[in-house]
Amino acid sequence: MADVKHKVERAAFGAAIDGILKYVNKDEEDREKAFLKLVDLSEKFMGNTFSKESYDAARRMIREPDSKWMQYVNRILNEVDPHVIKMSALDYGFEAAFCGKKEINEMRVKHQCNIPWLILMDPTSACNLHCTGCWAAEYGNRLNLSFEDMDRIVTQGKELGIYLYFFTGGEPLVRKDDIIRLCEKHDDCGFHAFTNGTLIDEKFCQDMKRVGNFSVAISLEGFNEVNDLRRGKGVFDKVMHAMDLMKQYGLIFGTSICYTSKNYKVVTSDEFLDMIIEKGARFSWYFHYMPVGNEASCELLPDPDQREYMYHRIREIRAMKGGKPIFAFDFQNDGEYVGGCIAGGRNYCHINPNGDVEPCVFIHYSGANIKEVDLLTALKQPLFMAYRENQPFNCNHLKPCPMLENPEILQRMVHETKAHSTDLQSPESVEHLCGKCAEYAKKWDVRARELWQKDRNNK
Repeated sequence: MADVKHKVERAAFGAAIDGILKYVNKDEEDREKAFLKLVDLSEKFMGNTFSKESYDAARRMIREPDSKWMQYVNRILNEVDPHVIKMSALDYGFEAAFCGKKEINEMRVKHQCNIPWLILMDPTSACNLHCTGCWAAEYGNRLNLSFEDMDRIVTQGKELGIYLYFFTGGEPLVRKDDIIRLCEKHDDCGFHAFTNGTLIDEKFCQDMKRVGNFSVAISLEGFNEVNDLRRGKGVFDKVMHAMDLMKQYGLIFGTSICYTSKNYKVVTSDEFLDMIIEKGARFSWYFHYMPVGNEASCELLPDPDQREYMYHRIREIRAMKGGKPIFAFDFQNDGEYVGGCIAGGRNYCHINPNGDVEPCVFIHYSGANIKEVDLLTALKQPLFMAYRENQPFNCNHLKPCPMLENPEILQRMVHETKAHSTDLQSPESVEHLCGKCAEYAKKWDVRARELWQKDRNNK
């Protein structure tokens, strides 16, 4: 009975999306009506999962066709392939954000553990590039999750309400045929990959367009010279070509940017953002540099002034007015929007290419392997339960991480749970890892308190 109801609701959402797409090249008033109908439908199905103010805010935005974000949405409708739009809306929206979210909340109560909203996994540790300072290289290049491993993870995840699956590596598109197979088999899930972009060709764009439920974020460090200094000669031009192809085929993609003390201004500059927007990027994930690995450099850690610059700049970029027509998210400075640390299965977890289930892509410690236990058992491992008991790790969400800003907490959790290092080439002790963050945490603490208090006062 529940399956029948689910199919009926998905069909209703699909029909509402078709109603919007029907008016893509027609009257704006008709498109507005179709958008409002979709919001009404969402409110009916989701009820109080989101606040009434959220639905009302969406309606106000829709009724302002000249506003920055409605122009952003309309540009996507005009430029992205209709099948890609529909599958993305159904799988990221209806399945993951609506149905999945409700089921996950129920499962968290039932099983008394963290159930993630998305799972990030590494199909392989292999990569076609050899980037300077890449933490993924710490795993070596001979580890893989088989198609059967990944299929089992997705199948078990869906039973818990998880409908989003992200890939990193290594270079995940080394396994692009298996990724497309997963997209085909689990067409009710949204899939997304963090990639260097160099393996994206015309054939793969055709496959992405056909399945409709797969998107990518391409890693960039800046413009040509800086990017290729780390990633290798000619990589920047290959990335630009990949973006041109994806825009031509009407695909959804964005960028994934690690900001450091060296590149933070370049990768948030008007010039850089204008370039990736012109290429067709719809979003940009910004990741604070993490000193992971025995050989990691602490010189790349942003100082308090540089991190504060990022705090203000990202908010400026995505403001309702002004800024740039691209959605930017800074995972370290946007903790207030997600309640602090999202790792340890609270909203996501990471499975490395050896099958170790880790709390975070940057925290290489675990007490469970997906090749030995099922997903639910892995989510109940002692380290994940310690995350659940201790989150949020700081009431100041500008200090969300148990490693970077609260290094004493990660050390304690790893020791108490007897989690082991998952780095098979060069295991790093938790004391060594957190020791690199201690001075950073101390310096950032003063600035974080000032910014947090000022933001609370303004609100």
